[in-house]
Amino acid sequence: MPIRSIAKEFIVLTGLAVFSALVVNYFSPNGIHPLGDWDQSQYGQRARTLENLNSLEFEISNIYRAKEIFDSGQALFVDARATEFYTNGHIKGAISLPLGRFNERIQAFKKEYSANIFIVTYCSEKGCGDSHQLAQYLFEKGYTNVSVMTEGFLGWQGEGYPVE
Repeated sequence: MPIRSIAKEFIVLTGLAVFSALVVNYFSPNGIHPLGDWDQSQYGQRARTLENLNSLEFEISNIYRAKEIFDSGQALFVDARATEFYTNGHIKGAISLPLGRFNERIQAFKKEYSANIFIVTYCSEKGCGDSHQLAQYLFEKGYTNVSVMTEGFLGWQGEGYPVE
């Protein structure tokens, strides 16, 4: 009889654990989308399931490619992180447009940068979704040539690329 009792407890606990995990995943902003085109390399981000982003092939997932773009001087690198992170270090020449302050800063940004400029957004690291969200916001404001450097600042810095 003890084996039957243990088996019953195991099944109940496993069921509760699976149910709890599904509930947490559902409410998590970085949860794994259960259906659709999600990308494991993005650590469960939902960026690929966003309606407008789905139509864009905009990710720069190769850090060496990002460096080539940087070296060409043909892109504006935009830091989506909070101002204090930008102040502590950012890609050389990048400008700060924190996701949390987008609405208050977008008008000044639009005055300084035309809508046809090539923009590369980035945030802290690969699992950070702020750069994707910033790209979405910029796209909605008419900036159609926007890419996301998925490796983020830590990937850039880790390669020893220029920072300030």
